[in-house]
Amino acid sequence: MSELLNFNYPPEPAVDRVTLFADVILPLPLPKLYTYRIPFEMNDEVLVGARVIVQFGGKRVLSCIVADIHENAPAEYQAKYILDVLDDTPIVTAPQLKLFKWMADYYMCTLGEVINAALPSALKLSSESRIQLHPQYNPEEDKIPLSAQEEKIIFALQNNQALTFTEVGTLLQAKSYHKFIKSLIQKEAIIIFEQVSDKFSPKVVKKVRLSEHFVQEEGMLEELFNQLAPQPKQLDVLLNYLQKVPVHQDLHLNYKGLEKSVLTSNPHLSASSINTLIKKGVLEQFDQVVSRFPVDHEPRQLPMALSEHQLQAKDEILGLFKEKEIVLLHGVTGSGKTEVYIDLIKHALESGGQVLYLLPEIALTAQIVTRLMKVFGDKLGVYHSKFSDNERAEVWQGILSGRFQVVIGVRSSIFLPFHDLSLVIIDEEHEASYKQYDPAPRYNARETALVMANLQGAKTLLGSATPSIESYYNCKTGRWGLVSMTKRFGEAQLPDIELVNTRDEQRRKAMHSHFSGQLLTAIEERLQREEQVILFQNRRGYAPFISCDECSWIPKCKHCAVSLSYHKFNNELRCHYCGYHERMPHDCPACGATTLKSMGFGTEKVEDELKLMLPNAEVQRMDLDTTKKKNSYQQIIADFETGRTNVLVGTQMVTKGLDFENVSLVGILNADTIINFPDFRAHERAYQLFVQVSGRAGRKGKPGSVIIQTRDPLQPIFRKVRNNDYQSLYEHEIEERMRFGYPPFMRMIRVTVKHADEQVSENAAIVLAKDLTDRLGKQQVLGPEVPYIFKIRNLFLQEIHIKLPRENTNLKAAKAQLAQAIFNLKLLPDFKGVKVVADVDPV
Repeated sequence: MSELLNFNYPPEPAVDRVTLFADVILPLPLPKLYTYRIPFEMNDEVLVGARVIVQFGGKRVLSCIVADIHENAPAEYQAKYILDVLDDTPIVTAPQLKLFKWMADYYMCTLGEVINAALPSALKLSSESRIQLHPQYNPEEDKIPLSAQEEKIIFALQNNQALTFTEVGTLLQAKSYHKFIKSLIQKEAIIIFEQVSDKFSPKVVKKVRLSEHFVQEEGMLEELFNQLAPQPKQLDVLLNYLQKVPVHQDLHLNYKGLEKSVLTSNPHLSASSINTLIKKGVLEQFDQVVSRFPVDHEPRQLPMALSEHQLQAKDEILGLFKEKEIVLLHGVTGSGKTEVYIDLIKHALESGGQVLYLLPEIALTAQIVTRLMKVFGDKLGVYHSKFSDNERAEVWQGILSGRFQVVIGVRSSIFLPFHDLSLVIIDEEHEASYKQYDPAPRYNARETALVMANLQGAKTLLGSATPSIESYYNCKTGRWGLVSMTKRFGEAQLPDIELVNTRDEQRRKAMHSHFSGQLLTAIEERLQREEQVILFQNRRGYAPFISCDECSWIPKCKHCAVSLSYHKFNNELRCHYCGYHERMPHDCPACGATTLKSMGFGTEKVEDELKLMLPNAEVQRMDLDTTKKKNSYQQIIADFETGRTNVLVGTQMVTKGLDFENVSLVGILNADTIINFPDFRAHERAYQLFVQVSGRAGRKGKPGSVIIQTRDPLQPIFRKVRNNDYQSLYEHEIEERMRFGYPPFMRMIRVTVKHADEQVSENAAIVLAKDLTDRLGKQQVLGPEVPYIFKIRNLFLQEIHIKLPRENTNLKAAKAQLAQAIFNLKLLPDFKGVKVVADVDPV
């Protein structure tokens, strides 16, 4: 690669030929595309949407995506040559490039940031600084004075072609090794270069098969048996192979061979005998590229026959699709929306199109994938962040090749290279999990999926038991179609909901820690009937914070303006914003007292206390702490589905779309913290959460109950939840939002100003807010104000909210004004180190 850095293409002969240039998307936050010259011999190789290698700046070598090819040389700089081409065919499709450009424009970020988020890491190139001997330097002849550390490096380079910076540090056993590298560069003894390597590697398995002549030539197999008779261990290997691969029945089976691990893992076979047969040429060893996903070529199950109610909903959806591009399916929990989705997917595939099925949580994919795999077999691809880089790259390549016609995944699935999309399904469309917060692009997968579907001429179906106010408004105003499913599937009824006043319970001393007497009794009754229970607590960890009983000291995060949460399992205090953690102290650092108490409770404490109160119950927890490993979601859900777990305690993960037929009780432990949150969507979200988690109870004809613990049972939201009265919620919320100017009547942009110095952050926000007010008007700009959490990761925050009327507003022009105001702010000497983040459509 060092040769690439110094590569000079020979002068081109004076003949008439076209000189082409390529605009590329570099994986960097650059406002503009960068232009490179295409070497003449690569004119036919460089394609829009393919990856090429370029040198950017003095030393960096990067891979990037070709966005355009033309004949116009850049006027501002001399275009460098493209160094190499990585792809024979584009890995980014034309519709994708259009979508990425829309995202960069709408969400006020750069194309480089979009590409960074879109491409799986395995399809990017890794670039690591390495050193090698200078081509002009001869250690034997050039007697340059070197220190002992420098001599070590030179000696190592004489025996190795190159060393990474990390390897140099290990060699010298020193953290501060860069000075020695810098010194050797100045002495022209070494040079730095970038080694670039494509990280995607297909999965390869070692296989063995009988050498061809033993199978093809008559009598050779019998002769082989005779030869191996004196070697019983080798004969055992051969017999075992033939048992697994019956070549006498079908000669072609031998060509496919057998995974070597099948033989080596057999304790009755000798590993040395297997290798001896390979050396003798009896067995032939070869590598085969295989899929990282289990292949089920034939679907094992036909889609379920739809009920009359489901069939009616499906027909209504297809009817509306003839005149509307977008339809909302508003179906109560347990109404059987998934079966309708499956039937619509089948309909789309029969028409030859591709389908994207979006879900808000990885936890949901674990259960639904099993159902879809039985119907669609190896046409189904799965895409989410718990997969390895190579697994995600394989799904990407599988869509390009046409292997996967249906993809189910979370928000990042909208980046996949669909080229013939005909249907997009967005399940649980109301979920805030569809929004990406950090880093850029800060996109909403629901909104982006609508644009993607529009670009590809696909239809979009959104589904929810509790639609977002904005989506329902679009239906009510006629922009979208609306289909309702008001009955649960089969004989199932909506659960009975009981409110428990914990204030009264505490006064009567009837609370058992955080459990009311009613809830604890109800759990015991369900366990006796061998039924299952879900308990919802919207906070993970053991306790939100700890406090000293004597002096009221509370441990705070060193980097954020929040208290540290106590996690008992690891015996540590942890910040849920930046990840900082420290050991749980034995005594108070402020006064020395040993009376440290945990305050409040999270899912870990609920699990702990329940195991003490109900020692015979099998309790499991599902939250961010217990689902860090790749397959932890699937394992927790499988344990609950098969009855190995009686009680499932969880955060919002347990509220969304999970279907367990034996759950007859749901408990909501602390409803008040969800309702009383400083956000204009607080009541909408509380209703959605309560209805969604309540919907986990009473499936498959089994009567269900929900117990909600609250200190304020007269709160109006509970009446709406008990009556399953979404219409009443919508009417109240839409009136409030119209009166006070919130979505869907206004577009919102939240601008966050960040700096390590609190005063600088405040001053910058004041200057920016004034500039924005001058540009957009006083009514459109609110703030600056200090947010609820005013310091995160050592940066102090200030927020400015921009409200733009949805009607009669040039959104593009308003964003241009915002971008210019941010640019002007950063030109001021006092604010050069200030970071400004614009979040379009915050949720």
